[in-house]
Amino acid sequence: MEEKRTRRKHGMLKIFYGMDDDAGQANLNPCDIDGAHFKPDMYLDKLVKEKGLTDLMDRESDMVKQIKALDSDMQTLVYENYNKFISATDTIRKMKNDFKKMEDEMDGLVTNMAAITEFSACISNTLQDRRQQINKLSGVHSLLKKLQFLFELPARLKKCIEMKAYSQAVRYYTKARAVLHQYQHMPSFHAIQSDCNEIIAELRTKLREQFRNNESTPKQLAECVDLLLQLKEPADELCDEFLSHSQQKLDEDLLEMESQLKLKTGSNVSLPTTDSQEIEQALRNIPMDVLEFVDHSCNTFLSNMCLMIASYKELFVNRQASEDCDQQELEKIAHIKLGKFVNSRMELYFQYIKERVEAEKETGDNTILVRALDRFHRRLQAINKLLPECNIMDKGTDIVSKAAQDRVHHYTKKLRQHFGDTLTDARQTLCAPRLIAKQDSANLSDVLNTITQSIIDQIKQVLANLQGFVANDITFAHAPYFRGPFCSRDIRELLVVGFLRHINSVAQELCDGSGDKSSAPPALLLLLSRLLQDFGSSTVGYLLLCVDEQFMVEDKCKLTSVTELCNEAKETAQKLLNHYVKFQGLTISQMLRKSVETRDWLNTIEPRNVRAVMKRVVEDITSIDSQVGYLYEEGTRKAHSSDSSKRTFSFSAARSKSRQVQYAPSNTMDTSLLSNIQKLFSEKIEIFSAVEFSKVSVLTGIIKISLKTFLECVRLRTFGRYGLQQIQVDTHYLQLYLWRFVSDENLVHFLLDEIVGSAVHRCINPSLMEASVIEVICDRG
Repeated sequence: MEEKRTRRKHGMLKIFYGMDDDAGQANLNPCDIDGAHFKPDMYLDKLVKEKGLTDLMDRESDMVKQIKALDSDMQTLVYENYNKFISATDTIRKMKNDFKKMEDEMDGLVTNMAAITEFSACISNTLQDRRQQINKLSGVHSLLKKLQFLFELPARLKKCIEMKAYSQAVRYYTKARAVLHQYQHMPSFHAIQSDCNEIIAELRTKLREQFRNNESTPKQLAECVDLLLQLKEPADELCDEFLSHSQQKLDEDLLEMESQLKLKTGSNVSLPTTDSQEIEQALRNIPMDVLEFVDHSCNTFLSNMCLMIASYKELFVNRQASEDCDQQELEKIAHIKLGKFVNSRMELYFQYIKERVEAEKETGDNTILVRALDRFHRRLQAINKLLPECNIMDKGTDIVSKAAQDRVHHYTKKLRQHFGDTLTDARQTLCAPRLIAKQDSANLSDVLNTITQSIIDQIKQVLANLQGFVANDITFAHAPYFRGPFCSRDIRELLVVGFLRHINSVAQELCDGSGDKSSAPPALLLLLSRLLQDFGSSTVGYLLLCVDEQFMVEDKCKLTSVTELCNEAKETAQKLLNHYVKFQGLTISQMLRKSVETRDWLNTIEPRNVRAVMKRVVEDITSIDSQVGYLYEEGTRKAHSSDSSKRTFSFSAARSKSRQVQYAPSNTMDTSLLSNIQKLFSEKIEIFSAVEFSKVSVLTGIIKISLKTFLECVRLRTFGRYGLQQIQVDTHYLQLYLWRFVSDENLVHFLLDEIVGSAVHRCINPSLMEASVIEVICDRG
């Protein structure tokens, strides 16, 4: 409603001033009561047709209210416009009065200026004749005042010195120095100059005493330097005296750092003290930790160094030079001396910090060391801003970088030492490999899990400690070295990759039998082979992924790849497993070889039981089977026949009967030729073939080596009748138990058959034992 009234009010004003807008012209509706083309008759007819009596009465009362409101608004507008017109008329009338008054004042000003000009011309004409005389008298007066100042100068200088107003004395002297020097050939001026020189010499002495006073404030020192420079004192001597004065305090701080360093390294420290300093000296003899050491050195040495540099630059570099002083030459000399001094003192400071940081070798946690290095790096920034040309930040960053590298080397040694201790513990656990199959023996899988988890936890702990060097709140962590080479080269390659390759190297030394490690128990070889196989499968990738994520290693082009490390671990695992098979096979072969070589097979008695060595062989292979089963899966093997335990004897018996005929005296055929012909049609057995990562493959390799050794030993001996029968009993006993350990039972059948055949071939009186008797003996054994 209020908006409608405002719109109507504006419309009435436009109509009053004859301003019709485009919207009003566009509205041609005759029933629009607010439009320019409104027709009352048509509007009334429309209302009568469309509205009822009640609506018409309401509409009438509403229109009456609107008419009254419009009348009121019209009266208000007319009143407001009338007031504005009246106010404008008053303003114009007042402006006319003001301008008239201003014109009167300007006329008076013009009259006054004319009078002043006339009076000035009159004065100039009156004094024109005496002007030169007045100027001459003024010059004489000025000269007399200067001469009076010169004659009074010695007395004034003495009075200033007595009042310790040294700056005022220097100001008097510098003001008159050029005049005295110019007229020194005149006796009167020469006497004044001599007196002044004696007084100024005394002033120089007092200023130097104040300059050398340890209790002088920086403001007093600045004043002394400024006054001495104004008195033409050599700038290089003043610089040397200031630096020498500052060196005393800095050397005291360095001496305290050196004493703390000796306390840490265990050297004897004796500092001269008085009785009043006993308590303080007792506290000083307590070694500080690295954070306290760095913090104390920053608060003493670095703070004093910053204060010295700031004061020195204010005194000699940034000072406001007088006209008599060559500022550029002074700045050059001052910069050279300051640079040499700061470099010499900071070199000692860096050396002490470096030695103290290197002393933190036995620390496991880096938290305190990183905080100390961060504080050291932060405080160096203040000196670097004061003196950027000395490259102090670069030297400080090198110390921090060297400390980080030393920590990486330290942790590398710790990891290798930890792995060596882990191997030692494993040796002690596995020192009796023959007891592994018993109930109270150690479970190899538990030992493996312990070693694996111990290595992973140790690497994670080391990475967590080193991560402090690249934390976001550490200032030096944003340096290029810590964002690049430290993460990729030092931590990833040197620490983690180097440690993983160290494990491979130790394992290969066990395989090669170098050093004292040739006596490693075979169970340890088996354990390490499984460990490295797991490393090649998953652990290496997991550890390198942890490094890359924690230290944000992105560019891996020149880094060792995960695939390369995994392949190295798998190759080493294969070597370990092959060496384990060879070691166990040769151990059993040694027993079989001694049992064959130490027995008289020609004169032996008729066999009544299985030899003890064969039982020992079966026991050892059973123990090895249990040992390997803890770490490796069963593996695949060919299907066994239902008569595996009887098959060897029947096959051997049939073959032996044919051979018995061949060995008959009446037979003239070459039995060696027949044997070689049979070997041509048999499958070739590769004894030292590659071993797969499965229990069946490992046991097959060990049994092949053992039986092959047994076969070669039999071929080198000569047998009697009962010796041949003993070989029959032994091979049948081995067949009863060994077939279940290999991947293909035919392999055991073939080798055992070759052993019996070789014994028959080497027997002088071949006579085989009945199968039933062999079974009875073996069952009883």
